[in-house]
Amino acid sequence: MTAALIVGVGPGLSASLARLFVREGMRVGLAARDSGKLAPICRETGAEPYACDAADPAQVAALFEAVEAALGAPDVVIYNASGRTRGALVDLAPAEVRQAIMVSAFGGFLVAQQATRRMLPRGSGAILFTGASASVKGYANSSAFAMGKFALRGLAQSLARELAPRGIHVAHFVIDGGIRSGQRPEAADKPDSLLDPDAIAASYLHVLRQPRSAWTWEVELRPWVERF
Repeated sequence: MTAALIVGVGPGLSASLARLFVREGMRVGLAARDSGKLAPICRETGAEPYACDAADPAQVAALFEAVEAALGAPDVVIYNASGRTRGALVDLAPAEVRQAIMVSAFGGFLVAQQATRRMLPRGSGAILFTGASASVKGYANSSAFAMGKFALRGLAQSLARELAPRGIHVAHFVIDGGIRSGQRPEAADKPDSLLDPDAIAASYLHVLRQPRSAWTWEVELRPWVERF
């Protein structure tokens, strides 16, 4: 049975991925810095919860050891964690910028490294990274987020070229638009103007199922009303 680990879990996309993967018969582990917030989705799906600060090398290593012991070495690893601090450049606190980049980019490296060490001996597996509009275009007052997401995209592209010939599928998803949620509903006169997290999850599953003769390393998803 396929084992999947999702790092950086909240009630939106990660929860949709957990539901979908469980329906597809996968064993699922969910990791967040605050594991208490995982309780609702774990009760719903039967997924295993784990506490982990993705920017801490020791905690990431311990996470993979725990997942491997409980579920087996993960076949699919998804990195959804990101750090964000907003503000004008001159007003940003350097410590907060460092933390944002550590979570968005360095954490992705740590998780990918641990996943790869377990996938290489098998010659198979998939590592998926969740990006954002800021992965490819910087916005005013969002420099820290853009730095982290640009770096994560570079990591994904490099790993795709390094690991695909060794049987590991690496892909990056540019989520270019707002994601629908209970806290972020659509306007009644603008149906489908926000990304449906279940629809995004379906795209992740599609990529996971791609034949290796036609792997993609990047997918860009946006609602139909989004301006390019």
